[in-house]
Amino acid sequence: MSRAPAVRTVGRDPLPDGAPPPGAPEVWLLPDAAGYLRARGPDTAAAVLAAAERRRAAALRPAPARTRYTAAHLLLRELLGAYLGRAPAAVTFVRERCPHCGAPHGRPLVVDAPLYFSLSRGGGPVLLAFGDAPVGVDAAAVPSASGAAEVARLLHPGERAELAALPAAERPTACVRCWTRKEAYLKGVGTGFVSGPAEVWMGAGPEPVRSGPWRVVDLPLGGVPAAVAACAYRERAVSRWRRPGRGG
Repeated sequence: MSRAPAVRTVGRDPLPDGAPPPGAPEVWLLPDAAGYLRARGPDTAAAVLAAAERRRAAALRPAPARTRYTAAHLLLRELLGAYLGRAPAAVTFVRERCPHCGAPHGRPLVVDAPLYFSLSRGGGPVLLAFGDAPVGVDAAAVPSASGAAEVARLLHPGERAELAALPAAERPTACVRCWTRKEAYLKGVGTGFVSGPAEVWMGAGPEPVRSGPWRVVDLPLGGVPAAVAACAYRERAVSRWRRPGRGG
């Protein structure tokens, strides 16, 4: 079994100096999106992001959503550039075909580089994961009891039973933990919720349910209160990429 992913923090840990090692992915936590953009300067995003990314950011409301999107995509390019030895603005993306319907809206990939990545910028802290095999990552804030009850209605019957067996005070965290596992797994597979969240059982208990070659793990988010995260990755015995910059 491969090692578990380590969570690195932007601003505390040094940028990568080459491709990630084989096995479990490398995960990066951005705890302060606004602070990250201030540190990069007011013109960096405009110089680095592609036109489509800038248009998407400009259309987002409210302002915090725009800030999170801009910071997440700028950081994605910065880290991919460090892993690949490219300028961040030179990184280009393409979509795989969806394994469910065949349309070109599957996993995003870097053009001409066998490096997989995943990004989460929704309701929790910004997280990014990188590896030599398909990977998915998700983070979310712990909801209220009523919010958790709404989410629980969408889960697999087995997961709903697991939640019902817990004390009421523990259900919101367990519910969102289950949801982040699903999101991470389905991002990694490249389908999203095409069949509905009830079709996938990741478990609401202390340990995620394994799905074939996919390993799903809960991630520690030290210093980020009231949030949970998960990472899913397809284990492989041998990396297909020799790693420049790390003895490869």
